[in-house]
Amino acid sequence: ACALGRPPPPSWVAVSCSPAGACFSVHRANASYNTARDACDRRRGSLAWVSGESELRLLLGLLAEVVVPVPVPVSALFWVGLKRNASTCTNTADPLRGFTWEGAEGGAHPQEVSAAFGQWVKEPMRSCLTVRCAGLHLAASLASSPSWGWKE
Repeated sequence: ACALGRPPPPSWVAVSCSPAGACFSVHRANASYNTARDACDRRRGSLAWVSGESELRLLLGLLAEVVVPVPVPVSALFWVGLKRNASTCTNTADPLRGFTWEGAEGGAHPQEVSAAFGQWVKEPMRSCLTVRCAGLHLAASLASSPSWGWKE
């Protein structure tokens, strides 16, 4: 998922913009965090980050459009700009567990996030020694609406 400053070309997989002007696009590919970040940079965007619950709902809705049309239960991990630097320890009291939004106004936006952002599929590895990245995991089934959570 890329966060873009302007509407993207129509050939992209899925696009949605908030009334505030933040645009998200979704690209399905099997790629590493760094490859995904570089692909977004080439499109003059960055890996997605969200500044509030309304943007999170917008991004989740867009991701569901890409995942749900598949006629079988499916789960997918989409890279977003969540990264924890090597010098930052896992913080289980923080909804983002010490991760910050890379490339968002100095790399740490928002400074304080609501509890709604604290939905993890699996708790991240407790560490203060290595750089870690997290994505948005979306699981869709035919019987219910998609479930989501962050996943390291």
